[in-house]
Amino acid sequence: MVKKQSIEKSLRFTPKFNDNGLIPAIAQDAQSGQVLMVAYMNCQSLDLTIETGYAVYFSRTRQKLWKKGEESGHIQKVEQILVDCDQDCLLLKVTVKGGQCHAGYQSCFYRALKKGSSKKLEFIAKKAYNPEKIYKKGKSGSINSP
Repeated sequence: MVKKQSIEKSLRFTPKFNDNGLIPAIAQDAQSGQVLMVAYMNCQSLDLTIETGYAVYFSRTRQKLWKKGEESGHIQKVEQILVDCDQDCLLLKVTVKGGQCHAGYQSCFYRALKKGSSKKLEFIAKKAYNPEKIYKKGKSGSINSP
């Protein structure tokens, strides 16, 4: 039986983190509305995002905080943080400079399921930058500075 979740109607921000202490966060271009990426935040990264005004996420693979753009310079300035009706997902409306995907595209959603196929993808975007030039070892930024 599925546990019934309550729909949150209050004006109190009470994000619901999962059992791993994480909450999904969708980054959306504030101007175009394009979905750029999906990542996760923990309490500390959310607090830093609110405090600094720049998106800070929690990397599940590296098990550490990462400020978006700390290597590439393609930071996300947070214009607005929205929360869904049961406060278990965030939407960050961001202003960006440069592509947001580590593969070189503006959005991480650069492929689509090909119509009429259940397994084949097709490219729907062109690269915004060359990731081999951007991601050089040793280049990093501070979580606390843009």
